[in-house]
Amino acid sequence: MGWKTLDDMDLNGKRVLTRVDINVPVEDGRVTDATRIERIAPTIADIRARGGSPVLLAHFGRPKGKPVPEMSLEPLVPALETAFGCPVSFVERPSRDWIDSQPQDAVILVENTRFTPMEEANDPQMAQFLASLGDVFCNDAFSAAHRAHASTTGVAHLLPSCAGRLMQAELSALEAALSNPERPVGAVVGGAKVSTKLDLLHNLVKKIDVLVIGGGMANTFLAAQGARLGASLQEADLHDTARDILAEAKAAGCTVILPVDGRVARKFEAGAAHEIVTLNADTVLADDQMVLDAGDASAAMITATFATLKTLIWNGPLGAFEISPFDTATVATARAAANLTVSGQLVTVAGGGDTVAALNQAGVAENFTYISTAGGAFLEWMEGKELPGVAALMQ
Repeated sequence: MGWKTLDDMDLNGKRVLTRVDINVPVEDGRVTDATRIERIAPTIADIRARGGSPVLLAHFGRPKGKPVPEMSLEPLVPALETAFGCPVSFVERPSRDWIDSQPQDAVILVENTRFTPMEEANDPQMAQFLASLGDVFCNDAFSAAHRAHASTTGVAHLLPSCAGRLMQAELSALEAALSNPERPVGAVVGGAKVSTKLDLLHNLVKKIDVLVIGGGMANTFLAAQGARLGASLQEADLHDTARDILAEAKAAGCTVILPVDGRVARKFEAGAAHEIVTLNADTVLADDQMVLDAGDASAAMITATFATLKTLIWNGPLGAFEISPFDTATVATARAAANLTVSGQLVTVAGGGDTVAALNQAGVAENFTYISTAGGAFLEWMEGKELPGVAALMQ
């Protein structure tokens, strides 16, 4: 752990510039899901308890470097006040004088940082201006840590800097899962396309003991070995890449698990007539048949594998989980992983939008060790890439 936390900082009497992710869904001017706001509440409470005053920096939407009234942060104030249990003062054009005129324990929200092109350009002038508004910088927005922006990295080089509680939890969980895991360590990588997860697969096979491949991605790997999968989603141009990844895994001593059977249907719709078909290099499906989920034998094999692991990373579903019955394998294996987590046998770290939705659908999100809502940053960390927002805290 090369980064400081709030515990390492003297915050008493300080204005604490705090980068947060409050990019929440809003309808008719009201927040419809306050999860991201609730997750930063412990950081805000901690800063105030230590005598500091949080000055919140955040983006909202993609205004492309100019003010867009519909993307103002002002409508978020009521939701912030509810989560924090205190008043929040909104300021469109902040100055240090104005900030210092506020009470010492005030929570201040600065307008959308992306209302100027200087933010995404990581312009030194903007970083200097932001730094002038505070005495300490706290980054609690891991989800924006893969962006080198003025409010995530620029300002971190200009003020004493630390990770907030949410960032600290995220980094600790990811380090425990991938940097220094309890072995054996496995990963579930699913989803529609291999092409979106190439860097992830290349990185993981060198670091883990078992890789479970599911979803449409698994079809590409099976087809690369000779299976003829009819109308199933698969990427024919990536067959060579799939074979390369399997060879890399073998050389690194990583066991790859592909489905041995699948739920096959002729229509992609809820309740579609389906059958379970054996999947291997010799499988031949009709032109209108599609593999839409891993089968029961595959789910049982994956579940048995989980029982041999100490650490499990999960990114992506095993099938078209959005519609029943093609959520069966994802739900069954997710519940098995959750049970092992609750009994203390397994550390489970999951992330990615589809993953979170799938685990919520299975009713097990609360039982995983850690669930990241960071999306792109979670994936880039898993790919072994340096995240500028985290690197800036290492200075």
